[in-house]
Amino acid sequence: MSTYKQLLYHIVFSTRFREPTLVLERRKDLFRYTWGIIRDTRSHLYRLNGVDDHVHILTSIHPSVALADFVRDIKRSSSRWMHEHRDLFPEFDAWQEGYAAFTHSFREKDSLIDYIKNQEAHHRQEPYLDELGRILQEAGLELEEKYLS
Repeated sequence: MSTYKQLLYHIVFSTRFREPTLVLERRKDLFRYTWGIIRDTRSHLYRLNGVDDHVHILTSIHPSVALADFVRDIKRSSSRWMHEHRDLFPEFDAWQEGYAAFTHSFREKDSLIDYIKNQEAHHRQEPYLDELGRILQEAGLELEEKYLS
């Protein structure tokens, strides 16, 4: 028997204190680097995007990789890379602890791709914490204030 799976993960994490340190002009470099990390785990990236203070990833993770390890490796490696390339992200300090991750059905893939693709336009209307609160509520979870600092 082979291993079968069809899990889409929508992963969201922010910069420390949600500081706006992900410079627009250099974000594609960060996303390209992050895509390499994902590819190295034999996982599939459907869409990656973000704004100045947070990132969204839509992916399916290889069955041998645990979600927590996947996110930890992305955050650790990309943080190290941004510190090594201070000229690209001079204000970046670190990623905030933790992350949000949601599973979705494959039928939702295209709408999630569009949602992640349009982050710049989306965040002209809805601030990050409002977005996170809404996504959590849709998943039946509650945003806990103690984790916001």
